[in-house]
Amino acid sequence: QVQLMESGGGLVQPGGSLGLSCAASGSIFNINVMGWYRRPPGKARELVAFLTSGGNTNYADSVKGRFTISRDNAKNMVYLQMNSLKPEDTAVYYCYAQINYFPYWGQGTQVTVSS
Repeated sequence: QVQLMESGGGLVQPGGSLGLSCAASGSIFNINVMGWYRRPPGKARELVAFLTSGGNTNYADSVKGRFTISRDNAKNMVYLQMNSLKPEDTAVYYCYAQINYFPYWGQGTQVTVSS
């Protein structure tokens, strides 16, 4: 059974940095897209960034220049480095991956940006 497990959330002050990690495990034959979504309080889930197996990236306009997505294909992991964090980045962050041509989601990790 395929699973995604996030780590790295927490509380950070505005202007600070935080890194998220996500590990895929199980019977994995192919991983195409890996990425991150988030659900701010009271709002719908939204795309943060994704990275294809071919190296193509896409970022939400709100995080461009501040967040960086990367992945380690050998370890089946995806990372999100978040810099210059703002209160509006507060959300539950979800890892996403297309594994064996099916979509999978992590359980989510809370990121709170507050002074």
